[in-house]
Amino acid sequence: MPDPTDDTTRDHVLVAAERRGLDARGLTLLHRHATAVYLLPAVDAVARVHAGEPAAAQRAITVTRWLVDRGLAVTEPLTDPVVLGEDTTVTFWVHYPQTSAPGAPDPAALGRILRDLHQLPTPPVALPRHRPLASLRQTLATSTVLDPNDRRWLTTTADTLLDTYDTVHFPLGEGHLHGDAYPGNLVHDPTGHHWRLGDWDETCTGPRELDLVNTYQGIRLGRTAADLDRFADAYGYDLRDWPGLPVLRAIRDLHTLGSFLNRAAAGDTTANQVLRHRLHVLQHGRPTDTWTTS
Repeated sequence: MPDPTDDTTRDHVLVAAERRGLDARGLTLLHRHATAVYLLPAVDAVARVHAGEPAAAQRAITVTRWLVDRGLAVTEPLTDPVVLGEDTTVTFWVHYPQTSAPGAPDPAALGRILRDLHQLPTPPVALPRHRPLASLRQTLATSTVLDPNDRRWLTTTADTLLDTYDTVHFPLGEGHLHGDAYPGNLVHDPTGHHWRLGDWDETCTGPRELDLVNTYQGIRLGRTAADLDRFADAYGYDLRDWPGLPVLRAIRDLHTLGSFLNRAAAGDTTANQVLRHRLHVLQHGRPTDTWTTS
């Protein structure tokens, strides 16, 4: 089923490309989840269409430029953002073709990048503090695809988890975070031998464990104990030895529902099916049961 929002986001990219003098011939949708991502093949660039306040997109550009200057393996921006309204911004990035596929993203590569990131000073830009489940709460307040029982269960569960979160001790301390770090946000560079971390839309400050827990939550999607061993060895710390892991993993479980709620509300039937499945597993399954992907 065609995505009903595709024409709108495509138009946004065409307008932004014209403003930046980029050739948009052959524009192709690469991916759509929380963000729509397009390829501009004529200039070997990628466009990302951001929903929400323009400040987040500008932070992603500013922070990644700063990180590139310090040698961190991150995706590189091409231009300044193009703001098209109060809730739409387009950014352009270097395209890293994934043609000579080196296999699944390596958790060890992510562990090394996060280790290096967390050892850097905080970048010289105003960063928001991480607010657990803040975006999900906003989505729940307006969502039209949940029945009252599911909405009540999600709200109550979120409240309980946040109360527990406030009591957690974070031994790694606080600092600059990627904000959405997991192996799926890695892309390999043109050599196919090195990985870069992309998708910096949620960069922020907060407890460093928040950048690690997403990889552990990946057991929901088939990540193995060996994968977690590689990640922990590369980073230098294993969350499986820390009592705060269950609450952070449960918070991440809920957080991942937000994009599916938004896509389902836009008419995406596949997203709606995934949403229903994940809700069922969360309500009736065990904390580490697997669920389907989109």
